Amino acid sequence: MNIIKRIFVALGLCTGVAASAGEFTSLSVVEFSAAIKKDSVVIVDVRTPAEYKSGYIAGATNIDIKSAEFNTEAAKLDKNKKIAIYCRSGKRSKMAANVLAEMGYQVIELNSGIMGWQNASMPIEK
Repeated sequence: MNIIKRIFVALGLCTGVAASAGEFTSLSVVEFSAAIKKDSVVIVDVRTPAEYKSGYIAGATNIDIKSAEFNTEAAKLDKNKKIAIYCRSGKRSKMAANVLAEMGYQVIELNSGIMGWQNASMPIEK
């Protein structure tokens, strides 16, 4: 991925990035919801454990992007399945999506995070 695209991804300014090695697709709440229902995906919440416990998307696994073990835990994910990733507002998930895509995963990312999910009256679990 070129340096300009990396900067845009890191700043959360990149949406709709084509999915290929080192890239991911950023989706709206409606698109993300449809994708996790339609496809065989692994849903990953990259917020802190405390944030995760406050409410998460059904079926989500928590792997904190700020944790020193993020790369180790992420490497255990099934590379045969698409990874559906989100955070609170979309900033951390874009960083995590970039890391996972660089690791060879096919990644979709919720561009507005769980805040957007909840604002759209989508269900969460606790």
